[in-house]
Formats: sequence, structure tokens, C-alpha cells
Amino acid sequence: MEKNTLVKQIELSIADSCNSEPGHVFSAIDYAHIGELNTIHQIFSRLEKDGKIKRIMQGLYYVPKFSRLLQEYEEPSPHEIALAIARKNRWSVVPEGNTALNQMGLSAQVSAKWSYISSGPYADFTYKNVRIEFKHRTTKQISDMSYKTSLLIQALKSIGKDNISNDDLEKLSEKFTPEEKEKILEESRYITSWIYEKIKIICKRKEASNV
Repeated sequence: MEKNTLVKQIELSIADSCNSEPGHVFSAIDYAHIGELNTIHQIFSRLEKDGKIKRIMQGLYYVPKFSRLLQEYEEPSPHEIALAIARKNRWSVVPEGNTALNQMGLSAQVSAKWSYISSGPYADFTYKNVRIEFKHRTTKQISDMSYKTSLLIQALKSIGKDNISNDDLEKLSEKFTPEEKEKILEESRYITSWIYEKIKIICKRKEASNV
């Protein structure tokens, strides 16, 4: 494939990804199915010079968008950066603690630290005074379950057995479709008993929408 054609194809793929996932953060590995990694890195460098993409840190980029409301360019979310880092390194990751609560809509707290359990090594990254940390855990806690099952478990752990309210259970129930609830019940059967009891309550409630 000619390089100019490859550039166009990657630009279109980036645009599609950003349209379907606002705030999308990406690396060369996300487009490895289109061309060789070295060539994609060269194309990213060219697109960055042209102002079409912006570098976050080594190997990670996003498409800058100007906010008329804020009168400044929007920054990518730490969560999207974390997911891009994980894909780049081929790690399985799931938010934990306050990060899990944030992703499940149970906390609006803006944190300076975003935490994830990971199948990869312990690692820390910093972007714009925000720390993104990855804590190694056994793959059984991550890879043997779907992302949504693992995320729900981490959110429940963060709230704690004696602190989960009916309102929390209701909000969590609204995050999943009937199909997702069926899968969550199946995948979480052998986890800590109190967590599974809460999951059964969540999955028996009527659902509303996806995460």
C-alpha cells in the first residue's frame, strides 16, 4: 500500500474511532492491522506536526478539539489514557477504588490519582498533574472475567459490605442490560460471598441502560 493511501486510511480510522468514542486516545498498536508499526509511528509524527493529532506521552495521541464553552482545547480523560496505555502494553486492566466508583457513576469526585488493577507490572504514569497507577494482580481477578463484571466487583469492594445503600444497588442495576446481568451472575459465582449476594440483588432488579 502506498504511504499516502495509508495516511488517508489511518486518518479515516482515527476519525471513525473519535466519532464513536469521544475523547478517544490511541497508539500505533490500535492501527497495526492497517500497516507496519514503524510506518504508523512515522505517520503519527507527520500528523502531529500538521496539528491533526496531539501527543500525550511517548506513543500516545489524541485528536484535539476546541471547546467553545470553555474557550480552550479539551484534555483527554485519565480513564481513556489508562485504557490506551493498557492496549499499548497488552495488559488487561480494571479500575479500582474511587476510579471504579467514578466509572460506575457513583462518584463525581475529580481525583488526582486514577487506579487500576492490571495483568501487567506495577507502573505509574503522570499527565497534567494526574497520576495513573497500575497495580499487578493475578490474571484470575481480571482476565477470567469480562470487563463489566470485574468493574462491578471492584466498585462493590470500594463501597464496602456495610456501606452499600439501596440507592447504590439501584444505580448499579441500571448500568447493565439483561444479557450483561446474566453474564455477570455466571462469571461471579465463585467470588467472595457477600459480593455475590449484592450482585444477585443488582442483577434481579429491572435494567435500564448500558454502562
